[in-house]
Amino acid sequence: MIIVLLLYLCGKQYNTMQTLLKNLKVEINDKLYVKDPESSDLGKRILSCSIEMIYELGFEQFTFKKLGLEIKSNESSIYRYFENKHKLLLYLTSWYWSWLEYQLVLQTLSQSSPKDKLNKAIEILTQEVIQDSNFNHIDEVLLNKIVIAEYSKSYLTKEVDTENKEGYFAVYKRLVLRLKDMIEEVNSVYEYPSSLSSMIIQGALHQHFLKDHFAAITDCNDITTPTSYFLNLVDQLIISNGKK
Repeated sequence: MIIVLLLYLCGKQYNTMQTLLKNLKVEINDKLYVKDPESSDLGKRILSCSIEMIYELGFEQFTFKKLGLEIKSNESSIYRYFENKHKLLLYLTSWYWSWLEYQLVLQTLSQSSPKDKLNKAIEILTQEVIQDSNFNHIDEVLLNKIVIAEYSKSYLTKEVDTENKEGYFAVYKRLVLRLKDMIEEVNSVYEYPSSLSSMIIQGALHQHFLKDHFAAITDCNDITTPTSYFLNLVDQLIISNGKK
């Protein structure tokens, strides 16, 4: 659960969003790690350096042996935290989706109309990520680039159904359902809210990737951002024709 929201719902009042963010603790499915990396300096260094190395090397070339050399620790010490690099990737992407969920919930609290809330949510889920100073050991900008380039590798596996049952993708799915609920608030008769929600979130990753690597097959660029594309798409599909 989101600690900030629990406190908020219990009546704890905070003056600014910054105050709220400082109370955050990103919680991850404990089946993804052997030992919680947030519980020690070494664990946090594993997270921080792995983000930098996966970004620089790519997931295929990244190994625990290389990570151990980078953090000046035995490779075996990394296995005390993560069973393998697949679990590490699942942890990092789950952390990213959970962090993004915090942004979504907090920044839409002040939006009174369903349309404004949905537009704000789309903006948060599709825009370029900026650094969050509340998590010094996590570079959200690099992590966002990793999610864009590598997230599909976390679920395009033979084990996906088993891992789904274990709850490894619960945060991502919860985020999709949050956006789906907002779509239904704007237009309750739209027939495909779940498909549209998952397409926006996954499609944003794809459009950012195309913009950076296959510019000839996307209309997104430095001027026409993925955010503007999805805001226009949703407006045409459900907002302009909304029933609420």
